[in-house]
Amino acid sequence: MGTLTRKFANNFTVGGVYKPAAITNNSLANITDIPAAAKGKLTLISSQTASASASIEFTSGIDSTYHTYLFKFVNIHPSVDSAGITFQMDISGASNYNTTMTTTMFQSYHNEGDTNTILSYRTDSDQAQGTAFQEICLDIGNDNDQCCNGNLYIFSPSSTVYVKHFISRFARIGGADYAGDQFYAGYFNTTSALAKIKFQMTSGNIDAGTIYMYGIGA
Repeated sequence: MGTLTRKFANNFTVGGVYKPAAITNNSLANITDIPAAAKGKLTLISSQTASASASIEFTSGIDSTYHTYLFKFVNIHPSVDSAGITFQMDISGASNYNTTMTTTMFQSYHNEGDTNTILSYRTDSDQAQGTAFQEICLDIGNDNDQCCNGNLYIFSPSSTVYVKHFISRFARIGGADYAGDQFYAGYFNTTSALAKIKFQMTSGNIDAGTIYMYGIGA
């Protein structure tokens, strides 16, 4: 406590104005007050671009090299109106994609006509010890100018001690011209290392768009 108090006190000027220590650049490696395990840069591992694709799989690159994996979805466009994008994970060498998970979801939306808004939990978008593909962005429009964009984080997928948590956030324009902000979270209820991930739509194909896979930390 004494060390923390002195550090805090040293950030006040003679006149009593709080002045935090300057950060000279954006590298986490130069910040000394966070655990070493949390430090690290964003490293692009691979990417895949859809073209009327039934699914997109990343079957390599998910291992113990990184403690967190980030999947960035850019301009994901479905072939079927109001379809949603889903995902599942599996262990190395398997292809069932039916790992047990428990999940949550809430969203807000607002339509172009300014006649309908909502902030709500979606009970039809969660799972309780389910094995289905988990939706992470629902009701995406398939007009030529419609798509969704977002991020999915998966934490310590290679752990053989803990369950595997994930969180996601997506923005989308819906089939009925709604702007949507969607939040999902949950965990894969397994202590087996997960090494593969698969994305597909609730119906139809992933007509277009790119998914980037990044590793964070080491």
